[in-house]
Amino acid sequence: MKADILITDTLLLPDPGSKTLIRDACVAIGANRITYAGPMTGCAEIEAEKVIDGHGRLAMPGLVNLHGHAPMTLFRGLADDLELTDWLNNHIFPAEARAVNPEMAYWCSSLAAAEMIASGTTLAADGYFHEHDVARAFEDAGLRAVAAQGIIDFPAPGVPDPGKNIEAAAAFIKTRQLHDSLVRPALFAHSPYTCSNTTLQRAKQLANATGVQLYIHVAETEHEYSLINEPLGPSPIKHLQGLGILDENTICVHCVWTDQEDLQIIAGQGSPVVLCPQSHLKLASGMADLPRMLEMGIRVGLGTDGCASNNSLDMFREMDICAKIQKLHRLDPVAVPATEVLKLATVNGAAISGFPGLTATLAPGSPADLILIDLQQPHLQPFYNGDLLVYAASGADVRTVIIDGRIVMEEGKLLTIDLDEVLQQVRSLATA
Repeated sequence: MKADILITDTLLLPDPGSKTLIRDACVAIGANRITYAGPMTGCAEIEAEKVIDGHGRLAMPGLVNLHGHAPMTLFRGLADDLELTDWLNNHIFPAEARAVNPEMAYWCSSLAAAEMIASGTTLAADGYFHEHDVARAFEDAGLRAVAAQGIIDFPAPGVPDPGKNIEAAAAFIKTRQLHDSLVRPALFAHSPYTCSNTTLQRAKQLANATGVQLYIHVAETEHEYSLINEPLGPSPIKHLQGLGILDENTICVHCVWTDQEDLQIIAGQGSPVVLCPQSHLKLASGMADLPRMLEMGIRVGLGTDGCASNNSLDMFREMDICAKIQKLHRLDPVAVPATEVLKLATVNGAAISGFPGLTATLAPGSPADLILIDLQQPHLQPFYNGDLLVYAASGADVRTVIIDGRIVMEEGKLLTIDLDEVLQQVRSLATA
């Protein structure tokens, strides 16, 4: 049997939802998919164009970052330690008005792609403006992604007339759906307090008509309800329910301030939730009730949010803090086990992303999105199971990244991104 890529003599974690490890394993990749993943004995007859020595490495599915704003790498560290509304209205929105343009969106998204790939993310969901250029940066980097065009009822980068926000989003989707690439289009309605009822309903109608997902920030802060014009319910979630916005293709980001009835609505409508624990902590917006969400069968994924409110795109950091803050909040060391958190950042994220056939497992027929982690590090020894990935690993431990059967980073070297050029361009933008 022939393969494009063969990884030999590795430790294999084929399913992040299980603690099962296969030692002395190999992984074969052909036609962008996993063709074999199992004991080395099964690779005896496989010939490959590219052989990667996996000794001392862990092979596992890549991580999924379900919420970010890639161009905002430009604002990393620009306005830290501020309350959310102050941070947004007095710092971020003015900075965006000055700095965001197609060139900025491309180069800063390229920087985000470099950071995500280097730290083991193989799929990212982004929501911002000038998403044509964000998508182009992701395509050039070889990153699998969802690119969601922003919708807001204010003058926005690339959409100076808010009356044309839906029209601009429709044009983006039409253009992107003509591309056969790893980047899928979606919509991003900023929030219930920056989008009118009419805008939210028109955005959802467009999403339904074009078959794309709708992402929305919702229930992020305690006083969000008071900011909503013409509220249709006593909470942001009930407001969206009143508008008919919620269903399995509406992804609710944050959901920090939700009560039991809100969660029942989300569960009943099948809407996925994306939590961004680092951002929630940094902005002191609160803590989502993850254990209850999981108990109620709500599909939950993890995201980093943008670099202005995190400030990192390392999903290993996100998993670590996610597990630990839930334990502290409930004073329960088993509130959310590490294995469950690893699922949120892999299997759950892949399922929520909407990519057909993407499972975030290494099984024959699965898309070949995987990473190799250097286990020959003091903080990763001994390695009993995948729990250590949540509590001790970092993005810096990732050595090789393969997306859709293509090697995009090998032994720490990015192969699809000229990092020196990207850094130079972003530094120039930061000092402009």
